[in-house]
Amino acid sequence: MEDERKQRMEERRARRKRQVLISRIIILVLVLIIAVFCVILVKYILDKKDKGNHNADVSTEQMQTEQNQTEQGQAGQDQTEQNQISQGQDGQSQTEGAPAGTEAVTEAAAQTGQPAQGDQAVMDEAALKAAMYDYDGAIELLKSQTSYSASADMQKAVTEYESAKAACVEYPLDQVTHVFYHTLIKDPSKAFDGDGNEAGYNQVMTTIDEFNKITQSMYEKGYVLVNLHDMVTFDENGNAVKGKILLPPDKKPFVLSQDDLSYYHYMDGDGFASRLIVDENGQVKNEYIEDDGSVSVGDYDMVPLIDTFVKEHPDFSYHGAKGTIALTGYNGVLGYRTDTDYRDRTSLQEDQQKFLDEHPDFNYDQDVEAAKKVADAMKANGWVFASHTWGHLNVEQEGLEKIKTDTARWKATVEPIVGPTDIIIFAFGADIGSWEGYEGNEKFEYLKSQGFNIYCNVDSSKYWVQFGDNYMRQGRRNLDGYRMYYHTDPNGNDFLDDLFDAESVFDPSRPTPVPEMGS
Repeated sequence: MEDERKQRMEERRARRKRQVLISRIIILVLVLIIAVFCVILVKYILDKKDKGNHNADVSTEQMQTEQNQTEQGQAGQDQTEQNQISQGQDGQSQTEGAPAGTEAVTEAAAQTGQPAQGDQAVMDEAALKAAMYDYDGAIELLKSQTSYSASADMQKAVTEYESAKAACVEYPLDQVTHVFYHTLIKDPSKAFDGDGNEAGYNQVMTTIDEFNKITQSMYEKGYVLVNLHDMVTFDENGNAVKGKILLPPDKKPFVLSQDDLSYYHYMDGDGFASRLIVDENGQVKNEYIEDDGSVSVGDYDMVPLIDTFVKEHPDFSYHGAKGTIALTGYNGVLGYRTDTDYRDRTSLQEDQQKFLDEHPDFNYDQDVEAAKKVADAMKANGWVFASHTWGHLNVEQEGLEKIKTDTARWKATVEPIVGPTDIIIFAFGADIGSWEGYEGNEKFEYLKSQGFNIYCNVDSSKYWVQFGDNYMRQGRRNLDGYRMYYHTDPNGNDFLDDLFDAESVFDPSRPTPVPEMGS
């Protein structure tokens, strides 16, 4: 009996042990299940939070990109906008003829799928920079994007731009040519109507048709607009620091300028635009007064014509450069009567008095503000301003005191509108010194003290550039009726054949022969 009782007790203890063990195993399994569930739940919550943050970042990036587009203006604008330069041409696309790498965006999108809207806008902006040979700017823009590390499109574009940059060569600065124009003739029948101004217009003006043909020819020959400050800058002590212009081997830089963009009174009714304006799209355009007194708006002079051409051919501009506008001040600037004589009604010339008589509602302050608006829009779009002296002085013939008085008036009446400049483009093609240099020249010492570092005269050579220790001087080539008609020297050498064929460009509406200078 005792043995049976002990056996039953052992069996009960054994069952309890098994029950306890099973209970512990069950509890352990439940704990493990709960732990796994918690891990999955936490991971799910974190993943959802990260996804939300990523979406927020993308939305913010898109909003910022769209804001940048708005502030920068015409990114992605419809390329079918009508313009004067493209008339009669074959409608090239914006990137046609552009340097290698500018089509990387569209190629990558075709291979990997459409990028996000914000990324595409950034890549379009980078492509435009690269088309203008600003490869560093394009690469920096793409690499600064938060999405760059995950974007095969951006990485491919950067590779393309790095390769295109490596293929560029430094162009010799002393071989950069500089061409210039005066105000362009919109209606030759009015300019060449024998009213007394015909000879001057025929000698020194260029028609819009001629200008468009010259621009197209230079583009096809590989010329690229550069800024004078791409050639040289100046340190804090006023010393010249030569620049570097890097372009593909088949491209050639050139500087463009225009003199007397004031729309002088004597030109009224002779087939020229009347002034520059900023239109409802923020673009700089011309106004032209028709015979019936109505006003047309369009591309009727160099500034809007070049703006339109570069918009369609961005590879015609180096880093967004346009041209340099040389201004006098005695009739105001840009078609606005901004000289103080109009305000004070003193020292008025006959044509100035006639203008005021015909415009009794003239408001000086409004003209000044309107001129500033145009100048600001031009500078934002790559244009640069220069002094042409206030009174169109011949600095070679005038004495130092006259130059001082004139410079002071230019700075008082023109500089507040267009801003400071260190460029002076001499009227009449004159200069303050010989070709040997400005050392010891009192006129130079004065103009240098007034902040002028770059000096331009007129020279028929294909290029003439002089670097002094503290200045740069450059000769300019006049592309006008006189030079196109007399485009060869006695030995048959052509002054213009590196730029265009003068005989095919010459406007048949011009009276011939073009008068000799001085006649």
